[in-house]
Amino acid sequence: MQSRDSFFFSCKCRSLPYYALIYKSATYYCSRFHHKLFESYLHCSVLGLNSAMLRGAAHGAKDAFTLLLTRSQYWNPGWNFPSVWTEVAKRSFPVRSSYTTDTKSREENKETIESLHKLSVDVKKIRRLKEWVLLQDVAYVKEIAGILQEMGADKTAVANILERCPEAILHTPTEINSQRALWQLVCQNEKQLIKLIEQFPESFFTIDYRENQKANILFFQELGLKNHIITRFLTSAPTIFYNPVEKTRNVIETLQRNYLSLGGSDANMKIWILKLLSQNPFILLSTSSTIQENLEFLQKNDFTDNEVLQLLSKLKGFIFQLTPTTMQKSMLFSQNVFKCSDQELKQLVLKCPALLYYSVPILEERLEGLLKAGISVAQIRETPMVLELTTQIVQYRIKKLSALGYDIKSGSLESLNGTKKDFEVSYGKIQSKKERPIFNPVAPINVED
Repeated sequence: MQSRDSFFFSCKCRSLPYYALIYKSATYYCSRFHHKLFESYLHCSVLGLNSAMLRGAAHGAKDAFTLLLTRSQYWNPGWNFPSVWTEVAKRSFPVRSSYTTDTKSREENKETIESLHKLSVDVKKIRRLKEWVLLQDVAYVKEIAGILQEMGADKTAVANILERCPEAILHTPTEINSQRALWQLVCQNEKQLIKLIEQFPESFFTIDYRENQKANILFFQELGLKNHIITRFLTSAPTIFYNPVEKTRNVIETLQRNYLSLGGSDANMKIWILKLLSQNPFILLSTSSTIQENLEFLQKNDFTDNEVLQLLSKLKGFIFQLTPTTMQKSMLFSQNVFKCSDQELKQLVLKCPALLYYSVPILEERLEGLLKAGISVAQIRETPMVLELTTQIVQYRIKKLSALGYDIKSGSLESLNGTKKDFEVSYGKIQSKKERPIFNPVAPINVED
């Protein structure tokens, strides 16, 4: 697997680059911290990151995987995000927490355990997953529970929150109240806030970089992003708030400048930027140089300015998580497979950007799966979007269509293509056509007297 932060933007969105971006962002932390992240977060000091960051990464990765595997038909483990995460990997995270994850020669804090029991919290679960929380000398169980109850959480909700994010009790009431005030900048009321905390406790209780968070929130509001979009950023893409607002502003200005240079209009620029951010906030983890390099790569490959804008819109900014080298390899592979000229390849990429952003091993695997199913290269070239589907999905759909007597080898791949909803519509049409009785215009009509 080639080289996290979960991002649950509107689950209605089914775009391939969107899901791929979440998947790869999630797997970044898994590969970065490997198994140490999940072994009670021991040896955090060796990694040079504070424990709050690690805990947020772990839960975010878990949630991202859950969402992808249950909602997406496109998830794919073959992509690389070196340009995005190089800076994150090099960034220095100050250790602000006074507690430690070292569990050697430590005894559990009996007062903490007693307070958790009174709140009906499953201490066994905490002991199994994050025992180090129970070993800290200082904890604020009653105080944190009280703040949550002030915001409207009932006893069950409080217990669930502390079970999922027990490290919340290690933050002082002052820290949590400050975080509460910060999130209220974008929440309609405390009812909405407590609901978000119940769903994403780790995001709320990761309290580092509060000044950067606040500055970025205010900048996003100034930019025109709606508060409900910003709350989705806070809950599912918190790392974009860790950067100084100056870096965020610089990335936005780079995007704006390139949009105008590619022929975009001033009138549409704000709408384009806001749409791009709402679909893919991780673009803010890119650097100006990466954005420039990738755009120049497309232009060097004879994509016109208008065509580059088309690709940016179709890929929702995902192109900035690729590199010129990987894009070049994928394009050369496709050109060799389809035996096409440079101009023909360009048209295929515009028709199916998957040929640009999928790695060669992924394209190879999916092509092989289609060929084994009896589909020809000519058919794939005619409908290249079929390469956006995993081999398993293709096999499942072919089996369903074959049961209706549909010959995929001689028919169009359009019926095989598209999202789950698209396929169900196509399948339904074929099924109803097969079951519809043949009308005989000369057959006598029985009419009762």
